[in-house]
Amino acid sequence: MIYHSPSVVNRFLGLLPRLDLQSAVLNYTISTKVSWQVNWMADSDKRGLQASVDGFAHEHIVAGILMKRYQNVSLVDLPLSPYDIIIVFKDPDGKESILRAQVKTAKRGISFTGGTRGGVDRKYISGVKEYKQSTKTSDVVIGFHPRGEDSFDLYFVPTILIEQLGQKSISLQKIQKLKNNYEMLENCKNEDYVLSACKKYGILR
Repeated sequence: MIYHSPSVVNRFLGLLPRLDLQSAVLNYTISTKVSWQVNWMADSDKRGLQASVDGFAHEHIVAGILMKRYQNVSLVDLPLSPYDIIIVFKDPDGKESILRAQVKTAKRGISFTGGTRGGVDRKYISGVKEYKQSTKTSDVVIGFHPRGEDSFDLYFVPTILIEQLGQKSISLQKIQKLKNNYEMLENCKNEDYVLSACKKYGILR
């Protein structure tokens, strides 16, 4: 049996309140962090779900706007498709031309990447790599910019322009000339027109 002097025992007993306080602080810190992480994950899931719902809603709104203007418009019901909408134009000689459009929610800028989704979708779709929009994946990226409860703008960014820019996103401030520019949409597959117009707008040098 080991015996300790009274002074050693007293020093140990004097530490007990501090040890209890440190333990309480540690437990509070851990529980607070865990609670914050759980709440953050729940809020993140809610935000992700809302973003997913908004994305689908915006695709339908854009399809409706284009349908009223061009008639032959359809949503693409393929979850892994790099484009959301197809528009069929008829040339003067009667030939049909199909335009592939990807819709992106645009608050301050437009992302040119695809292959991932927000909200619940990101948990279930696997084996899909992120990619940047190009002429191989679609013909135009349409930025849906909400301005209010029932008002919005559409930004038409041809993938010909995206390839020239060589970047994953762009600020709406830099492409104001593409806002509600239906002429750009209708000519988005015409390389000469797109490059010439974008240089004139100052988007390309």
